[in-house]
Amino acid sequence: MNIRENVDEGLKSIQSNLLRTVLTALIIAIGITSLVGILTAIEGIQSSVNSSFADLGANTFTIRNRYDDGFFSRGRRSKQYPPINYRQAVAFAQKFKDSYDARVSLSSDIAGAVQVNYQSKKTNPNSSVVGTDDQYIGIKGYKIDQGRNIDRNDMEKSLNVAVLGQEIARKLFERADPVNKEITFMGSRYRVIGVLQKKGSLGGDNDSDRIILIPLENARGLAANQTLAYSTTASAPNIADGDFIVEEARGIMRTIRQDQLGKEDSFEIDRADAIAKNFEEVSGYLRLGGFGIGIITLLGASIALMNIMLVSVTERTREIGIRKSLGATPRVIRFQFLIEAIVVCILGGIGGLFLGIIIGNVISTSISSESSFVIPWLWMAMGIAVCVFVGVISGIYPAIKASRLDPIEALRYE
Repeated sequence: MNIRENVDEGLKSIQSNLLRTVLTALIIAIGITSLVGILTAIEGIQSSVNSSFADLGANTFTIRNRYDDGFFSRGRRSKQYPPINYRQAVAFAQKFKDSYDARVSLSSDIAGAVQVNYQSKKTNPNSSVVGTDDQYIGIKGYKIDQGRNIDRNDMEKSLNVAVLGQEIARKLFERADPVNKEITFMGSRYRVIGVLQKKGSLGGDNDSDRIILIPLENARGLAANQTLAYSTTASAPNIADGDFIVEEARGIMRTIRQDQLGKEDSFEIDRADAIAKNFEEVSGYLRLGGFGIGIITLLGASIALMNIMLVSVTERTREIGIRKSLGATPRVIRFQFLIEAIVVCILGGIGGLFLGIIIGNVISTSISSESSFVIPWLWMAMGIAVCVFVGVISGIYPAIKASRLDPIEALRYE
């Protein structure tokens, strides 16, 4: 009997025990679903993170105020530093632009729990107001969906104009055009000049879509009774070495802030690629953990499959005896049972792959609203390979047991 005939015999045996085959394949499918689902979710989230930070461009970083972390060391509270003021932010922007042909944006967070009103409609008090300039949108990776960006004229004349995040615009105006409509927040009336494209964020908390951008000079007047902390976001794509440009920026700001030699920085520098790199490192551990969980699940599935195959051998003892008496060799019997185990595993694996991809993408979309549909071809290939391996491991002992049955004793089995 050749290989093709053995395969045909194995498939016929599977068809004759359809219910048992489906239940066995379902066990394998659950294991593959857990393996592929976890890894697909991680791939989807990482793809979203990489896409988000790719919009920021090369060598982009933000210098911001160093906040008090509230920790105590040797009985003393950690040192608090004065916020970066307007003069220091402007001085840094001018120096850095002149030295490295860079783009620099100044901004300040005015408020973070603002309610926006338009006629009888209003948003929840969870919008943030940011005073900024005409470079902010481009450097931060935002895109204009409707209207226009803040321009130099808006800044120089300190006009009451605003660019809205997508969620705010949708809440207040639904399908109507928001451009040139007047809204009210923080006791002042502003004219809408633009709407940002939907950006989303990791974790489903769409802060980027609940943002209101206003001219920086106007923001300074709006928050005249509070001390503002300023941030500078810079991009120097013409400089190849990102570490070099960040250290140069650090030196310029330390000089402006008059930080003492040997002391820590009185400010923080957030690199655009740092979060993506950190997540990539973490995702490596998550993949390892997910792979481990999937393998453990498949190990349990393989034990269950082996037990079912042993039961199958017992149930088909007379059939094995008849086949041996008609000339079937132990090798043919062994190969038939191995084929059955492998085919069952592959059937379950294919179902598990589809379920895992769907579940993984649903999870990644729920965590990151901007996550795209991901098909992890590498993990799919690995999943099929694992199925074949599990089939061989689970089927080898029952197959050997079946091939060693004495035909005379097998024919007597009731």
